[in-house]
Amino acid sequence: MKVHFIGIGGIGVSALAKYYLEKGYQVSGSDLVSSEITETLKKLGVKIFIGKHKEKNLAEDVDLVIYSPAVKPDNPELKEAKKLKIKSLSYPEALGELTKKYFTIAVSGTHGKSTTTAMLGLLLTKAGFDPTIIVGTKVKEFAPPAGGSNCRVGKSGYLVIEADEHMASFLNYWPKIIIITNIEADHLDYYKNLRNIKKAFNEFIGHLPEDGVLITNKSADNKAFPKLKKILKVPGAYNIYNASLALAVARVLKIPDEVSFKALSGYKGSWRRFEEKKAKINNKKIILVSDYAHHPTEIRVTLEAAREKYPKKKIWCVFQPHQYQRTYYLFKDFVKVFRQAPIDKIIITDIYDVAGREKREIKEKVNSKELIKAINKPWAIYLPFKKIKNYLKKNLQGREVVIIMGAGDIYNLVGCLTDKRIKTKIK
Repeated sequence: MKVHFIGIGGIGVSALAKYYLEKGYQVSGSDLVSSEITETLKKLGVKIFIGKHKEKNLAEDVDLVIYSPAVKPDNPELKEAKKLKIKSLSYPEALGELTKKYFTIAVSGTHGKSTTTAMLGLLLTKAGFDPTIIVGTKVKEFAPPAGGSNCRVGKSGYLVIEADEHMASFLNYWPKIIIITNIEADHLDYYKNLRNIKKAFNEFIGHLPEDGVLITNKSADNKAFPKLKKILKVPGAYNIYNASLALAVARVLKIPDEVSFKALSGYKGSWRRFEEKKAKINNKKIILVSDYAHHPTEIRVTLEAAREKYPKKKIWCVFQPHQYQRTYYLFKDFVKVFRQAPIDKIIITDIYDVAGREKREIKEKVNSKELIKAINKPWAIYLPFKKIKNYLKKNLQGREVVIIMGAGDIYNLVGCLTDKRIKTKIK
C-alpha cells in the first residue's frame, strides 16, 4: 500500500509517517519548506516534495492520504485526493483509527505531554512491554535515526500517544488509560475560554471504557518525589511531576517500582526540552539550552529550572513568541513571567507566524516590540533574528547559559551558534 502525507514536516505527522514506513508501506509526503525532520525522512526512504503543494505530488495509485490539521480544504493535493476518491484522513483521525487497534495510553494536558509520553514510553520499553510510541518530540532512546525519533514501533498491542487538545484533536482517540498532566488556558483562538477547554477534556475522559483508568495530579505519589528528584537527569520540579505520572501508570500495569525507577533514571531528555549543548562564541565557552516552552507557565518553570541548575551563572534567554493569537490572548501573562524571571537577560525576537492559524486583525494588534515595551525592564530587549547572532558574539563574556526558547523555528539559532549547517531558512 502507498500512503501520502500532506504537511509531512510536522512533528506529529512525521511520526505517523515513520510508523507506516516501518510497517512496510510506501510513503511519500510534501511540505512547504525543508527542515531537519524532512531531511531525516528522506534518509529513511520517504519521497519528499518541498515547496508549493501541487496535484502532481499525489500519485494516482496512492491508497491513503493523511494530512496535517493545518492543511486547508482548498489544498491542491487534498482536492486531488478527493477527486480521485482516495481515502483521506486528518492526522488526528488517522491516529484515532490506530488507538482502536491497540491498548492505548493517551497523555494529554496543557503542559508536559511530550516529556511524560517519552518517560512513559521509555519505562514500558525497559519493562519489556515493547510498546509503539507516537510523541511530539524526538527521544534519543527511540533511535534510529541518530539523534532520536518521535516514533517507536513495537511488536506488542500497547500504544502510547501524545494526545493534543488543540482543535479538540484528542476527541478522535479511544484510549484505555488517560493521563491529564494539567489544564490551563491555551489555544484561546479555538476554545475562547477555560470553560470550553474543561468541557473538551471532560468529553475526552468520556472516551474511556468502563474499566478504563484516569491518571491526574491526584494520582501522583508525593512520597515518591524525593526518590525521583535524586535519580532524574533532567532538571525542574515539573519533570519530577511528569515522572510521577508515568510511575502512576506503571503501577496500574503492575510494573515493580524498582524497574520503573531504573528506567526513569535512564531518561536523558528529548529534543528541544531543556536540551543542553556546549558551544563556543568567539572562543568564549557557553552552555546552550534549546527549549520548546512557548506558554507563560512553561516559560516560568523552565527558567526556574535553569536557575536551580545553574545558581551562580548568568542566564540569558532568547525567546520567539509562537503565534500572534497566543501572544495577544496571554499578553499580560507573558509580561508578568518575563518581569519576574530569575535571569539576567531577555532577548525577544519577532512572533512566529503560524501559517493558516492567524487572524489579520489580531496580527495588527500585537508584536514583540510592544511586548518588550510592556515588560519595561532594561535587561529585556527586542532584536530581529538576523541581528541576534552578532549581538551574542559581541556581548557574551563567556560561561553564560543561553536558552534558545520557543515552538517555532528559533531552534535553528542553535545550529547557527554551533556552526552547524542548517538547510531551513530563517524568516
